[in-house]
Amino acid sequence: MELVEKALEFEHRKLSLKSTNERIMASREVKALILGVNEIYKKNKDPELMDLMKRLTVIKRKVEKRLKY
Repeated sequence: MELVEKALEFEHRKLSLKSTNERIMASREVKALILGVNEIYKKNKDPELMDLMKRLTVIKRKVEKRLKY
C-alpha cells in the first residue's frame, strides 16, 4: 500500500507550479500514481481507491489546464 500513501501525500502537497517543467513533472507523477492505484483497484474493487483516483484526476486536470495542451 506504499503507492496509496504516495498518492495521498501528493494529494495533500501544496503544489507551487511556477515553471513549465514543474507542471510537466507533476502531471507525469500524478498520471503514474493514478495508473498504479488503478491496478490495485482492479484487484480489490475498493470504493475508497476509486474516490482517490477521482480526486487525483481533478488535480491532474488542473495541472494540465495550466499547461494548455
